[in-house]
Amino acid sequence: MALLVHLKTVRDLRGKGDRIAKVTFRGLSFYTRVLENCEDEARFDEMFRWPIASRVDENEMLELQVFNYSKIFTNRVIGTFRMVLQKVAEEGQLEVTDTLIDDNNTAIRTSVTVDIKYTTMDGTVGVWSDGEFLDVPGDPEGTFQFETDSLLSGHSHGSGSGVSPGRSIHGIPTFRKAGKGVFSAMKLHKTKSSKDDHKKDEPATLDMEDLDRKALRLGGAGGLDPDCISLASVTAVTTNVSNKRSKPDIKMEPSSGRPVDYQISITVVEARQLVGLNMDPVVCVEIGEDKKYTSMKESTNCPYYNEYFVFDFHVPPDVMFDKILKLSVIHSKNLLRSGTLVGTFKLDVGTVYSQPEHQFYHKWAMLSDPDDITAGCKGYIKCDIAVVGKGDNIKTPHKANETDEDDIEGNLLLPEGVPLERQWARFYVKIYRAEGLPKMNTSIMANVKKAFIGENRDLVDPYVQVVFAGQRGKTSVQKSSYEPIWNEQVVFTEMFPPLCKRIKVQIRDSDKVNDVAIGTHFIDLRKIANDGDKGFLPTMGPAWVNMYGSTRHYTLIDEHQDLNEGLGEGVSFRARLLISVAVEILDTTSTEIVSSTEVQVEPVSNISESATGKIEEFFLFGSFLEATMIDRKIGDKPISFEVTIGNYGNQIDGVSKPTAAKKKKKKEGEESDEEESELIQQNSSEDEADDDEDLVSVSSTPPMKPVITDRNYFHLPYFEKKPCIYIKSWWQDQRRRLYNSNIMDKIADKMEEGLNDVQEVIKTEKAYPERRLRGVLEELSTGCNRFVTLANKDQNQAGRTKLDKERLKSCMREMESMGQQAKLIRSQVKRNTVRDKLKMVQNFLHRLRFLADEPQHSIPDVFVWMMSNNKRIAYARIPSKDILYSIVDEETGKDCGKVKAVFLRLPGKKGFGPAGWTVQAKMEMYLWLGLNKQRKDFLSGLPNGFEESKAPRTSPCLQSVPPVSLVYNMKQVFQLRAHMYQARSLFAADSSGLSDPFARVFFSTHSQVTEVLSETLCPTWDQLLVFDDVELFGEAGELRDDPPIIVVEVYDQDTVGKAEFIGRTFAKPITKMCDEHYGPPRFPPQLEYYQIYRGNSTAGDLLAAFELLQIPYDDEEIRRALIAVHDFAVPQIKIGQGGRAELPPIDGPTDSERGPILPVPMGIRPILSRYRIEVLFWGLRDLKRVNLAQVDRPRVDIECAGRGVQSALIQNYKKNPNFSTLVKWFEVDLPENELLHPPLNVRVVDCRAFGRYTLVGSHAVTSLRRFIYSPPDKTHNNWASAARLMNGYMVLTNWGSQSRPCSPYSRTPPRTLSRPAGDVTVNMDADPSVRKMDTVVKLDATSDAVVKVDVNEEKEEKKKKKKKKKGEVEEDDETDESMLDWWSKYFASIETLMEILRAQEAALAEAEEREDQEIAAEGADIKPDDLPVKGSKGKEKSRDKSRNKEKKKSHHAGEGTEKHSSKPKVDELLVYNKELEAEYDNFEDWLHTFNLYRGKAGDDDEAALDDDRIVGRFKGSMCMYKLPLSEEITREVGFDPNMGMFQSIPHNDPINVLVRIFVVRATDLHPADVNGKADPYVVIKLGKSELKDKENYISKQLNPVFGKAFDMEATFPMESMLTVSVYDWDLVGTDDLIGETKIDLENRFYSKHRATCGIANSYSVHGYNVWRDPMKPSQILAKLCKEGKLDGPHYGPGGRVKVANRVFMGATEIEDENGLKKQTDEHLALTVLKHWEEIPRVGCKLIPEHVETRPLLNPDHPGIEQGRIEMWVDMFPMDMPAPGPAIDISPRKPKNWLKGQQEDKQDTDVHYHSLTGEGNFNWRFVFPFDYLMAEEKIVISKKESMFSWDETEYKIPARLTLQVWDADHFSADDFLGAIELDLNRFPRGAKTAKQCSINMVQNQAELPCISIFKQKRVKGWWPFVARDENDEMELTGKVEAELHLMSAEEAEKSPVGLGRNEPDPLEKPNRPNTSLSWMLSPVRVVCILVWRQYKLHCALLLGAVLGLLFLGLLFFSLPSALSYKIFNVAG
Repeated sequence: MALLVHLKTVRDLRGKGDRIAKVTFRGLSFYTRVLENCEDEARFDEMFRWPIASRVDENEMLELQVFNYSKIFTNRVIGTFRMVLQKVAEEGQLEVTDTLIDDNNTAIRTSVTVDIKYTTMDGTVGVWSDGEFLDVPGDPEGTFQFETDSLLSGHSHGSGSGVSPGRSIHGIPTFRKAGKGVFSAMKLHKTKSSKDDHKKDEPATLDMEDLDRKALRLGGAGGLDPDCISLASVTAVTTNVSNKRSKPDIKMEPSSGRPVDYQISITVVEARQLVGLNMDPVVCVEIGEDKKYTSMKESTNCPYYNEYFVFDFHVPPDVMFDKILKLSVIHSKNLLRSGTLVGTFKLDVGTVYSQPEHQFYHKWAMLSDPDDITAGCKGYIKCDIAVVGKGDNIKTPHKANETDEDDIEGNLLLPEGVPLERQWARFYVKIYRAEGLPKMNTSIMANVKKAFIGENRDLVDPYVQVVFAGQRGKTSVQKSSYEPIWNEQVVFTEMFPPLCKRIKVQIRDSDKVNDVAIGTHFIDLRKIANDGDKGFLPTMGPAWVNMYGSTRHYTLIDEHQDLNEGLGEGVSFRARLLISVAVEILDTTSTEIVSSTEVQVEPVSNISESATGKIEEFFLFGSFLEATMIDRKIGDKPISFEVTIGNYGNQIDGVSKPTAAKKKKKKEGEESDEEESELIQQNSSEDEADDDEDLVSVSSTPPMKPVITDRNYFHLPYFEKKPCIYIKSWWQDQRRRLYNSNIMDKIADKMEEGLNDVQEVIKTEKAYPERRLRGVLEELSTGCNRFVTLANKDQNQAGRTKLDKERLKSCMREMESMGQQAKLIRSQVKRNTVRDKLKMVQNFLHRLRFLADEPQHSIPDVFVWMMSNNKRIAYARIPSKDILYSIVDEETGKDCGKVKAVFLRLPGKKGFGPAGWTVQAKMEMYLWLGLNKQRKDFLSGLPNGFEESKAPRTSPCLQSVPPVSLVYNMKQVFQLRAHMYQARSLFAADSSGLSDPFARVFFSTHSQVTEVLSETLCPTWDQLLVFDDVELFGEAGELRDDPPIIVVEVYDQDTVGKAEFIGRTFAKPITKMCDEHYGPPRFPPQLEYYQIYRGNSTAGDLLAAFELLQIPYDDEEIRRALIAVHDFAVPQIKIGQGGRAELPPIDGPTDSERGPILPVPMGIRPILSRYRIEVLFWGLRDLKRVNLAQVDRPRVDIECAGRGVQSALIQNYKKNPNFSTLVKWFEVDLPENELLHPPLNVRVVDCRAFGRYTLVGSHAVTSLRRFIYSPPDKTHNNWASAARLMNGYMVLTNWGSQSRPCSPYSRTPPRTLSRPAGDVTVNMDADPSVRKMDTVVKLDATSDAVVKVDVNEEKEEKKKKKKKKKGEVEEDDETDESMLDWWSKYFASIETLMEILRAQEAALAEAEEREDQEIAAEGADIKPDDLPVKGSKGKEKSRDKSRNKEKKKSHHAGEGTEKHSSKPKVDELLVYNKELEAEYDNFEDWLHTFNLYRGKAGDDDEAALDDDRIVGRFKGSMCMYKLPLSEEITREVGFDPNMGMFQSIPHNDPINVLVRIFVVRATDLHPADVNGKADPYVVIKLGKSELKDKENYISKQLNPVFGKAFDMEATFPMESMLTVSVYDWDLVGTDDLIGETKIDLENRFYSKHRATCGIANSYSVHGYNVWRDPMKPSQILAKLCKEGKLDGPHYGPGGRVKVANRVFMGATEIEDENGLKKQTDEHLALTVLKHWEEIPRVGCKLIPEHVETRPLLNPDHPGIEQGRIEMWVDMFPMDMPAPGPAIDISPRKPKNWLKGQQEDKQDTDVHYHSLTGEGNFNWRFVFPFDYLMAEEKIVISKKESMFSWDETEYKIPARLTLQVWDADHFSADDFLGAIELDLNRFPRGAKTAKQCSINMVQNQAELPCISIFKQKRVKGWWPFVARDENDEMELTGKVEAELHLMSAEEAEKSPVGLGRNEPDPLEKPNRPNTSLSWMLSPVRVVCILVWRQYKLHCALLLGAVLGLLFLGLLFFSLPSALSYKIFNVAG
């Protein structure tokens, strides 16, 4: 549906002026172009089109406003015309002339003429005459007028997209779309900043009016926000210009399918709560087929392993991420038995890779039993899993004490958003039937069978295999069937949500030898489910899925078999399969459930034909407008092109002929399966006779012999005559799916283009990136709202599946919320938030792309094959949705009805590497796919000016037949000028490490080359290539807006053989028609950067400009042509004599040297200024041999823009590789625009005998910006170069260990102050406190500021001590100074590091939460489930957050921070969790290192790291400045003119240095031995000296603690590269390198950051924190002041020191060893050093005392970390006082608590025949162990097995396990219960047995805990627990125990015996004598047993017996008593 408005004229205007009109309908406005200098009449004659989704209502309005246009002020309204569209809605067409009304609603004289048309989808309104679509000859006047138009180009308008309606050749108007109307803006031109902006050649800054003007000049859509204009883009091509052409894809090579290196590292830390009694658990780690096992731990349910496993893979990414990672626990596995499975946990590798940092760290995996799904949780394994690909850097959180991870529930191993409680579910994959299978046997076999059996069978035996979560299921095999019907379902039972992302469905051919895959499809579960509150379970289908793979032609060995397995992009349609997926959550409590997880295959009922949708007839039309760049290998034979869709159109190997019985007639309305409608070739016509309407599809072009273009490429001579193809096919009508995808894709494309613009604007530092971003968000929200409107009108068509409905709902929700968020974010975009918001918007883009990917296929993709000699050569695959037609513009595919540049490539693996880079052919193609009934529109998008030529047919219905070729009779002649200025950062194609590049420019069928520039990677060709007489077919106006693309290929010229391909880029020329003026704003064009691609990777940039100039005709020719038109002759126009005279002149070759080569003309080449470049030559390092000869006398040549300078010659490289002359300079003319600066080339040559020179290596400095010198601004005297004032407030924190503002973890710049003169006082305490205390001080710019920082907290400390938790025991706060060592400092620092990281995480989380809340608050009507920021957060996340927050609060409040108050004040150092260089910009503060390269660059993947090509390093620097330089600089005191800008740098004479290397420890080393461990030791190399610490290797350890210091002497510069390697010791054979790290010591030594010896946090003269540097702080300060020419330091009274104009305060006393206090200035000096970055002019951060963490790399596994090493380096010049001995960092010896056996298991005696359940023992266990206080671990050294060479050291937690057993004589003992106590934190024992309950185990976290290491002695009752049948914990007993911890010394003083033995014997237990007299008095025993069980019953029974006895006696004695009484009385 569409509304078209043709605005013709506005008459009776007053005055003279520029006019513009605006037409608005439904809030979407279009502007016309500006008509300049109109008088009373404005002839706009423009057409606007609104694609509309719902009918036009009778009450809707169309509004038209006419303005006087002003360039400066706002436009003034002349009048408005409003019209109700009632009549239009009824009749469909209306022409109106009416007067306008002014602002007061008064009619004015001015009138407007407008023509309105309205079309509906069903054609009910305004059915236009057929003549408007088909070629019926029309009025000759129209034709005449049209011809005049096009020939004179009279109506070729401004650059607006609204173009006058063109006419087809027969004079019927074919309406062109006025704009895409997709959003409120159109696709606009790539705006070049106008020439005026570039007068000074600075980065274009556009002010707002300028933007407005530009918007209007571009004919922008109405109300177009200037933000929406594309200001910049990476390549001109990426911005689409108008509607007739679509964007080409720049990247050529398919990236998937190529193997890559991966390393998966898994640490199994421990297991807990394993279900089972007395277990010996082993953990098995399984990835795919590889298995590894941990060691076995005996009789424990909580084994501790801490074992590390590494798996290496070299496979394609898809294969890697689908591998299943399985952790299982096995009970009592040994050599003989495989053990019983306790439980497993499964996830796929892709899930791990998609985690942040590609890892799970310290998470608990929950085990479940696959054989019994009703059983529940079987225990937990704590593990780390990391997946590293090439170039990934895993940031392992620093290994610190693990205390927080004991909360299992909060740290489950699950991705974010997955619920903690996962349930079991059944996954049903139903397989119904397949169609279109290829042959899978040779025809020979078939003939043999036919001879024997006598019937012809289909040559394939298919079955379907489904793989999910490591399990596979198969359907039955259908013998000999191309259309098998299975109707079976494969059922998987798996936890839900599953941690496996994809289900793999594969059709396979059953074969006796081996089964082969026919095709593979992956179902991504994330795309067929939604986990939100309104989400849905995975569901899909029933739907057809299309499978693609290798070509259908069967060969025994298929070279593209991988494609059928789903690796890489399929090159041909293989089959389609009807499947559905459903999931059912199981109720595991129900009894009839099958508890096994075995895969089941069951039959299912058939589904009806219509279930997947109504079958419709589709029509595909294609036209080949151009075929160029055909590879010369295939240029000698005729070539044709074949287009296929499914099997339709496939003439070679589509399908075998169906049997007669199967044949159905299409007209009977049944589905014609693809096989039957095997598209009849052009000559066969068996169906044609039956069916007149049926078209014979033409699926391939006639063969044609190529014509040579140049020596590399050919082209096909499709000049006027363009061949066409058309195919009819039948598919289920599921277009709605593709339409919704298209709408979202278009929004995403537009957004991506906008984001590219924003990034480019930021990169080129142009003005207003925030405006452009706002524009992007505006478009996004409009697009989202538009989607909701369009997608909502979904008709209830047949075949809509549950997934269709659910997806539609969730897409609409997502889009709606995205639109609202976009609006909200748009309002928040400010100049300073652009980058943050950009990241958020990029998330939107990912989400859009994810939503747009439709999981249920419908129409298969279209393949275009180039055929030569009936063989398939090269192909292009075009997704069918991209060319699908819809009446609604947004739903149309992006390439439908447009000319697209398509590049053909080789299939499968042939297309990898160099073969994939070269183009096989470049096609200009036009494709259209739609329903056959919509076919009338199929030619509408072609460039106008053609006639159709049809296939000769006798049939009467001629009109409907599509053309077999198009004949263009409109031809425009152009001249193309390619201004090739420069390329940079090209690929090194020669072995010298350089290239000899030249560029080849292709346009249409023409090609030209630039000259070859030898030996450079940054050629400046400065060459104009002129292509004369370029003939383009089509209408002039269209060619102006949408010229074809230019392809530029860069090659390396080789003396022998063919030139080597370097890369390719695309460009669009700016077109000038002959009636346009050659001048600003469009001409001359500006130079632009185009990204050059080589395959998928970038290979440099090209700086060029392209213009296409129409060649005018002379008058005589035109007159003749016009006469010819009257006679309906096709005008053939020749170029007349005066043809070229009107083109802008080309400056002749002024350059006599370059001969006939034309330079780039003046207006285009950049404006140059004179610059001086000073070069600092320092030295050369590590030069490798050249041609086997050593480099002896090297020299460096520097070249930039044709000028350069040479260094002094190094006379003897071995003796001294430094230069004698340090600074040289040269002057050069460079462009004023910094972005256009050419690269600077550094080359090193070796001067050999007899005047020979050899190139050693070269380096190109691509960007000189960082070397540009800008004179300091004298207006403000800032503290440091990067002064930042926080909103006028300055926040100064206490600079203690905890809150160092420039700590390595906070990437904020050092906070500094900026103010004029006056002293600033900073008061610092000598030993900074532990707690942060921030004081905010407002600094007035004029006053002297004294900043006091409050650090006295003693009172608070005291308060804190009082506030202890009840259960907490008062601990010794004051640690004995002598107890502290370097390790105390180290561990305290790590804790600080962890705290900082945690606080940062919490702050991040808090900010994220705040943003969520803001968004929620803004869109209050959004339902909570729709808040789409990062999906729904899992509970654990929020719990973590709150926990972190509380920690943070308590940290600030200072209350309840027991941790802090109890922590002794230990001085700390800084632990960097990366290399020191990364923190300090590689120490290139003044000395830069340039890597020198030689040799050919490898292919993208083979050598992503160019390390192998590095042949040495040049050290030096540059400084570049514009001349003349102000004299102030040169006037400074002590200015040395020889040194230029490089004043006060040290001399480069050799210097002797003592290097001291401290290696602390290594972590996560790559295992090097078979047992999954390594025996590491350290090797250190420096120059020629090497230190090996082989004898001190650490056995079987992947996290060794070395704790070693090494001293080496070195002479800089000869020995400056330090290599620290970790090797694996082997008993036999050579030792293997695990990994190494290299440190450039020279840059550190000379750096201003003073990296020689870290500055400690505090100064002390004794103890563990003794000052290490031979120079005291005061000496260092004095030296720094002298070097920086600063005034000071002046020490004053009262602890003050003044340096420059800063005053610092601090302590002045120091304690010596004897505790005596002395006066000293050292603390003061140290305070200044710690704040050196605040000193004006020379300040920079000095390096603190630190430990750095460096990755270890191995050349065999480039780019993948092999572990990390923690270390630091000190350097001391030998001409200074010698430093003291190295500090001792040797590993702490574990504290020995008793000497004795290591791992102990001890038993009591047996308490026999306990009848009461009590056991009395009085038994003493003595466990000696070694304990590491700092790590809270027991250290055990033992041999791993009897074959082990030496002992292995293990660290395990200190856990005491008490178990109680029932001793049996003959059978195995029965386990009764156990308790495990972690001796560091276990619940205090109950005082009595009664108070002891199971809660002590279950609620352990809430109870007060104690540590035996602090208490030393504990006594109490603890519960024994075991699990019952239902896996519930039950109390099985209580034990009274006393634990007493003694050190070895104490134990020696008071020895005790084991059990009850001497010394210090224990008395025998008081055991009742029943325990022995079992056989003696059974009665008694029975009594005891009965009495114990039935006390109450016995008492009642006794009472009852006595009562009965009493009554019995009573009744017995009553008669006698009575008689006695009676008779006695009587007596």
